[in-house]
Amino acid sequence: MASEDLAVELAAVLGGRGLCVQSCDSEPSEEPPAPVRLRRNVCYVVLAVCLNEQDEVLMIQEAKKECHGSWYLPAGRMEPRETIVEALQREVKEEAGLHCEPLTLLSVEERGPSWIRFVFLARPTGGVLKTSKEADAESLQAGWYPRTSLPTPLRALDILPLVELAAQYCQQARHPLVLPQELPCTLVCQRLVATFTSVQTVWVLVGKVGIPHLPITACGFTPMEQRGGIKMAILRLLQECLTLHHLTVETKGLLGLQHLGKDHTDGICLNVLVTVAFRNAGIQNEPPKVRGENFFWWKVMEEDLQSQLLQRLQESSVIPLNR
Repeated sequence: MASEDLAVELAAVLGGRGLCVQSCDSEPSEEPPAPVRLRRNVCYVVLAVCLNEQDEVLMIQEAKKECHGSWYLPAGRMEPRETIVEALQREVKEEAGLHCEPLTLLSVEERGPSWIRFVFLARPTGGVLKTSKEADAESLQAGWYPRTSLPTPLRALDILPLVELAAQYCQQARHPLVLPQELPCTLVCQRLVATFTSVQTVWVLVGKVGIPHLPITACGFTPMEQRGGIKMAILRLLQECLTLHHLTVETKGLLGLQHLGKDHTDGICLNVLVTVAFRNAGIQNEPPKVRGENFFWWKVMEEDLQSQLLQRLQESSVIPLNR
């Protein structure tokens, strides 16, 4: 029965869906995690890459004093009690005058768990493009520009790879369409799909405190975890159950995420695909030994789930998680 429940949970995560976060399997020892609050201890940013049929990009001209007159993609900080999608739609409307529909997450960027940016591919659905006559504190104007000839000066060059990522996704989608799932979470945490593969066989690490489940690790806000980024929480959990000095651990990317933003639940749970492998070359038919009693390796027997996992791993069919 536990295997069937795990299969249902894994299928949901691979399908980009969310699951309730009941508790965490790993927490920072120096500082027990406290509920996160926008504008207090976390900052979330949304950014939209809107492309039209003419291969043009929606750009806005900045009104802020420090970057007045420069050009950028529609972007801004989330406000309390907003969902991620609501924040994106508000920013595009305020800065460009257009209504938009997000199509998929393109990437997630982080500077530690206290600053996370969500990059979306979106399409306009209505509204009127903002002109210089409607200039205000949000932006001076907006316009559509050829992807290969963006207006200058740019506020920052970091948008160039994001525009190219969007264009590549439109030509050939690297991962399924994924949007944030509206489920509450009080912490910044990660649900791990930590895998070990051998000859077309896949094992997944499972937490067994309570009902067997995909393990969840809480991100800490200590200076060390801030400097190291959110991957530190992944390594912490794996160090608690595996001997890592003879292993390589790679964070492949995101399978999805969940957030609600209502009722003071500003936390986020990222569903992260991770690989664990032996450093020494050669065929290893069994996953590394688990220390302690809180985790075990589950051999995925269902053919569809196994093929999905192998495909996602081999093709890196995930949302990039960048630092």
